[in-house]
Amino acid sequence: MDALSTTNLLILIGMGLGLVMGATARAARFCTFGAVEDYVLAGKTLRIKAWALAIAVAMISVQLMQQFGVARIDEAFYLNTQFGLAGAIVGGLLFGLGMSMVGTCGYGVLVRMAGGDLRAFCSFLVLALSAYMTARGITSIIKVNTVDALAIDVSELGGQGLPHLLSYITKIPVSSLWLPIGVIVAGVIFYYCFKDRDFRNSRRDISAGILIGGAVATAFYATGTIGADPFDPIRVQSLTYVLPLGDTIVWMATFTGATITFSISVVLGTIAGAAIVAVVRDEWRWEGFDDMREMRRQLLGSAAMGAGGITALGCTVGQGISGISTLSISPPIALAAIFVGASFGLRWLLTGSMHEAWLMFRGNH
Repeated sequence: MDALSTTNLLILIGMGLGLVMGATARAARFCTFGAVEDYVLAGKTLRIKAWALAIAVAMISVQLMQQFGVARIDEAFYLNTQFGLAGAIVGGLLFGLGMSMVGTCGYGVLVRMAGGDLRAFCSFLVLALSAYMTARGITSIIKVNTVDALAIDVSELGGQGLPHLLSYITKIPVSSLWLPIGVIVAGVIFYYCFKDRDFRNSRRDISAGILIGGAVATAFYATGTIGADPFDPIRVQSLTYVLPLGDTIVWMATFTGATITFSISVVLGTIAGAAIVAVVRDEWRWEGFDDMREMRRQLLGSAAMGAGGITALGCTVGQGISGISTLSISPPIALAAIFVGASFGLRWLLTGSMHEAWLMFRGNH
């Protein structure tokens, strides 16, 4: 049997990682928006901690790979010299607001769609189109001439990673800082998660965090090491669920003239993994919009998520787990903005008034 090409091997790996992501989300009810909703509305933190554990697992794994030179993490776009502060804030707020209107993120849209949810299918189409237009289409003109133009050049630091910044301040070689910083930050997150007895007793949430964090790290390893083929190099990347949805639509529409990529295979695998669990658990059923008002809200939210996710350079997985694991400075900012946008959006939906939502958000009600 002829050896697989680098591209085909990465497609198979992407499909496998997608299967893990989809099956885990469906089986363990892992949902980043659900985590925010639990915390904001009920003060519950189990799903927030599952999300945090995924970040910690991915971070320590990625930094170990960086230390031993088995991946090209420093080539990931998260660490380039253009620090998109405005994009992280504006895009994160828009994505979070859209997420609250839809009731899930791009990752969750795929998982719901795989269970027969026609609302999620419509959200998938709108989110994918909005993301693709903002990245490569007509609305990209707005992004390029606004938030992109405000990007801060940090070439003097050598990159936008936390180790780059600390190296510039302390004069310690940046290569000596990656693993220690990763261990410290991941250690704090592990402590936050496991000091909670309820979380320690929740095997479902612990398993979900480990599996998803491991999948993110494996994606970096696959694209950074296997993808380092001198004859067929692959861009270093991990898991994200905004632009790949648009790429998947374009690939399906232009199949005879297009090539499947790692990120597209992850999307397809995620749908398949979630669908398998839905069928096995007898959870697969058709669902539709209750009324025109719900349809309008979800479609507008999907459009906001697509545009916001591209502007912020990622979603709750792309920035919130993959990006943070690289110790880049911008992902935590984008994640905080997503949390704020989603928290405000939840209160807006509850009250039906932006003014009342703002008062609740400020803690006056």
